[in-house]
Amino acid sequence: MRHRKVNIVVLEDDEQLTEHCKAGDIAILNDQEGWWIKFVGEGGQVDCYGEPFASYNEALWSSKAAAEFGV
Repeated sequence: MRHRKVNIVVLEDDEQLTEHCKAGDIAILNDQEGWWIKFVGEGGQVDCYGEPFASYNEALWSSKAAAEFGV
């Protein structure tokens, strides 16, 4: 999906961030700890919040809020 000219990519369990995201994208992915938001930078650098969100909806809304600020 696209929000404020930022791609928000929801990754399935078997999908790799580096294969589906480019610089400027926000990735949402899930693991046993919860829902993570990853910010993809230039040269493949990845940053994220320190703790996962409890639900997909929380991660999605947080991603949209980050896109509002032009991540």
